Amino acid sequence: MSRLFTPFEQRALTLRNRLVVAPMCQYSAVDGVPNDWHLVHLGSRAVGGAGAIIAEASAVSAEGRISPADTGLWNDRQAEAWSRITRFVGSQGTVPGVQLAHAGRKASTAPPWLGGIAVTPDDGGWTPVAPSAVAFSETSPVPRALETSELRNVVDDFACAAWRAQAAGFQIAEIHAAHGYLLHQFLSPLSNHRTDEYGGSFENRTRLLLEVIDAVRKVWPERLPLWLRVSATDWLEGGWDIEESIELARIVKQRGIDLVDVSSGGVALGAKIPLHAGYQVPFASRIRREAGIATGAVGLITKSDHAETIVEEGDSDVVLIARELLRDPYFPRRAAKELSGELHGPEQYLRAW
Repeated sequence: MSRLFTPFEQRALTLRNRLVVAPMCQYSAVDGVPNDWHLVHLGSRAVGGAGAIIAEASAVSAEGRISPADTGLWNDRQAEAWSRITRFVGSQGTVPGVQLAHAGRKASTAPPWLGGIAVTPDDGGWTPVAPSAVAFSETSPVPRALETSELRNVVDDFACAAWRAQAAGFQIAEIHAAHGYLLHQFLSPLSNHRTDEYGGSFENRTRLLLEVIDAVRKVWPERLPLWLRVSATDWLEGGWDIEESIELARIVKQRGIDLVDVSSGGVALGAKIPLHAGYQVPFASRIRREAGIATGAVGLITKSDHAETIVEEGDSDVVLIARELLRDPYFPRRAAKELSGELHGPEQYLRAW
């Protein structure tokens, strides 16, 4: 039997297979509230047979949105809207998950198809916050450096968002500490120039993330898994690297993280990334092997046999697919047929399979 189509168990949860829809921002919400677009977008991928879906980066506070069109989980209205989506996703045999995020200095930007430029306060944007008053690029606004006393609010925002996520019916919560967003900004020396207890040493740069993990794990049900997305390397000299990622993984395993979703880059421009199919898989493999924690592999994985090999060879426990699932929401069903894996239902579609 295909290894990719064997169940994956964590805590009291079982995924029917090891294909997971990676978080993909849709930039289609109003006031952080998901709508019919999100229901159909995520629902179609549940019908397509994924083992789990991690809904897009959802802001833990209004200022934590990447764009004014991001979804959120900072109020009950948003949680109520999400609950309709999680019910449908779950009804199709797919586990609903969500990524909890704060964009930090990369906040208040326009959707990519509008150029991704900064949105000023006069146009409905806001002043981004960050570990240090260092802009992401020459065209980005200089963020306001967070005061040490404000970091408790950030931690509380993540915890409250996790509580709402559980109330909304999500069964996996993923803390976003990758791609140059706020928690990654604290991890990387390229963006964190602080001189207080949240900057400088590895211990200090990881402090905020560990506080967030502890706070989220307290409110997130013990029976449900908690995942962490990291950028394994910044791909730049002097930045966060794979060795630090492995050490972080060892630490977070002891604090209740069940799986590390391994991506890379995003904190600074100018990185030379060797893009090819599965280019981040070696990072997931090393973290899994050297930290002894479950991992997810992601990054230009588009072929069913490639995904099968990644899991079969023990490089990761699950494979997260993004853009290929935009092109083909039914990729898991096609992969099951190609790999002789089992994937039942929905009954309405049986004549096609």
